[in-house]
Amino acid sequence: MDDFVCNKLTEWNLSEWIQIFKDHKVDKESLYCLEDHHIAALIPIVGPQSKFKKRLKLLKEEQNTTDPETSESSVEVCPSTSKTNDKGKRKLDLKGESSQSPARKRPREDIRGKKTEEVILSDVKYIMRYVHQKLPKQDDKLNKFLKNNIEDLETDKREVVGVFGKTGAGKSSLINAVIGVKNLLPSGSISACTSVMIKVEANMRNPKYEAEIEFITKEEWKEELWTLFNFLGDNEDQEKDEDYQDSVEKLSVLYGEEWKNKSPENFMDKKYFREIPEFLDSKSKILTSDTAKELSAKFVKYTRSESKEEDAKDVKRLYWPLVKCVTVRVPNNRLLQHVTLVDLPGNGDRNKSRDTMWKKVVGSCSTVWIVAEINRAASEKESWEILEESYSLMGNGGECRQIHFICTKSDSLGRSGNQSAAGVRAQILKQNEQAKRKVRAEFSKLKDIKKQFSEECFKVFTVSSKEFMRKKCLDPDDTEIPRLQEFLQDLNNSHSETLNYVSGARGILSLIQGASSRGATKKGAFHMILKCLVRNGGIHKTKKGKSININMKLTSCLTDSIDEEFKKTFPNEGNSGPFNGVINTFSLDTEKMMKKECENVKLQLTFLKTEEEKMKTNLNKLIRQRKKTIYSSLTTTIEETMKPCYDRAKDIKGEGMLRNMRETIEIHVHGSKDVMFAQAKDAMMEQLRDLMLEILEKLCNTMQESIELSLKTDGVSIPDVSVELQMVKQYYNDLTKSPDDDAIICSD
Repeated sequence: MDDFVCNKLTEWNLSEWIQIFKDHKVDKESLYCLEDHHIAALIPIVGPQSKFKKRLKLLKEEQNTTDPETSESSVEVCPSTSKTNDKGKRKLDLKGESSQSPARKRPREDIRGKKTEEVILSDVKYIMRYVHQKLPKQDDKLNKFLKNNIEDLETDKREVVGVFGKTGAGKSSLINAVIGVKNLLPSGSISACTSVMIKVEANMRNPKYEAEIEFITKEEWKEELWTLFNFLGDNEDQEKDEDYQDSVEKLSVLYGEEWKNKSPENFMDKKYFREIPEFLDSKSKILTSDTAKELSAKFVKYTRSESKEEDAKDVKRLYWPLVKCVTVRVPNNRLLQHVTLVDLPGNGDRNKSRDTMWKKVVGSCSTVWIVAEINRAASEKESWEILEESYSLMGNGGECRQIHFICTKSDSLGRSGNQSAAGVRAQILKQNEQAKRKVRAEFSKLKDIKKQFSEECFKVFTVSSKEFMRKKCLDPDDTEIPRLQEFLQDLNNSHSETLNYVSGARGILSLIQGASSRGATKKGAFHMILKCLVRNGGIHKTKKGKSININMKLTSCLTDSIDEEFKKTFPNEGNSGPFNGVINTFSLDTEKMMKKECENVKLQLTFLKTEEEKMKTNLNKLIRQRKKTIYSSLTTTIEETMKPCYDRAKDIKGEGMLRNMRETIEIHVHGSKDVMFAQAKDAMMEQLRDLMLEILEKLCNTMQESIELSLKTDGVSIPDVSVELQMVKQYYNDLTKSPDDDAIICSD
């Protein structure tokens, strides 16, 4: 950094940022080239960032005045009607951005000459940032309303696809093949399995492959260490117990053989975390690489219970017991633009923090992929147990609309003798269809699951990730990987981020312009299991065994009676929406009014129409989130009622401990069952009533405020946005492929 930049930062009272500018080698020349995203990276705090932008803008203006050759020529946009009907040209001067107008930006186009959605979204966001800056500084009701609505346009919800399956089923290979990135997720085997949750999404920040490691807290690891050492000390049949082996493995991968000779207090020493100081600082660790293979080699120690030999050359320690989640970001991947794939381990976790996150992710999945090897897909217990134990979290307790059962390694069938390639292909396809029929027949036996998921929601795929990559005996379409890719693309297309944003922007600009133009705006094993159950509030999950949840078992007496009706009231599938579609059918009928004698408020009615659609979208989103809490409230109430019983049971020691613990639980359940279930029912009903009242209140207040501000408020000091409105309307027409009713705004 040269003296010029240092002096300017000092002059602008921003000297505390000098070192950062030095680290990034910002000199005089590059100072004038800084764009908004560069400034945000250098100065992330809003206050000084805004001050820097203002000073830099003035500095550029001074330079342009004294040295005209360095200045950009002004580019004018379409004529705009001002309040004095002066049809002079004007420029869009976006504060904090470059001084060029939206119209100045050269359009990037597709091969047909039309702008891509990405470009349209970028352009309209640019316009709306400009309009936000253009609004008056005074905090009157209308201006607050307009600014909040523009800021709300930025919200975006990703589609989540959860991927379940036992070790070695081929989950990682499947994900790699579907997203078209070889060697991103390490392939699983019996001795190397994914131990933590891995999210895979697009990298929208930079062109690098990136992994963000999120750790559990130090306090959580201290508590888990205490539990692990106590569990090992209490265990009587160590060699046969899976949980014992699991505990030994966790301690060994982190501490080697040292854990056998020391107490838990010694294992929080900084020397064990030299490679991951972020864990001690309660921060995430970021790994970056230019290639997927390089990144995979870097993050394997954070996700695997064991590493393959080639992966373990430089690995002295594995850190997966400390990891809560790993988010892997892939650059320039269209299938992940609005979609997150989540590789989910088993049925939750004994660590409370990881289990909470696991349940939250499962509840947010719009689609679930159950992955199993094709040669035992219909008969493999683990895959069906995952579904049986998690369906209520996905269905009535979540927002899952469809379940895909994916039979992997389909090319492993049908190869015999000296068959020709065509003969092998025909045999494979025939056996794949047989496998599909068996899986569908197995699903049809699951009566409880079918209360929440119809057979139409259940689809079966037979895929071969290996064959898709090598294209030896099967056509790519035969591997069915392209079908899954098409499904992900459809998820992206249905996301409609661009259309939602542009439509919302069109509505807001209609309101502003309308206001401006008219003045308006398992005995040993069971012994250990029971001890774990009472320690963990009625929940126990072994490493490879079945999940046990006393609270959910008790709750099933209630949920079984409401599942079908609950699904009808809050459907995840279909287009009718919750409450038999009454929200989706609500309308102010503004379109009809537009066709009548309401020409003078047509722009305001356009805003009300878009505001009505946004309100219904927000209400449906609110209901979708709230219904998860409402459905799980039954289990939550049971957990709270059972907690005193678990607390008493875990303090029981000595002779007859197992019998006494069991009797304590039985007595509590039988003694409080009538009250407990009634409380659970009442708690759910109360939440349903609260939801009803909140919907009515939001419906009334939102529309009332919108109507008042659009039809009754005088547009004092509201700017003219006719040029911006015309540009956004054209983008809206391009996206919807239908002309706007009032596509042309007269200039006088």
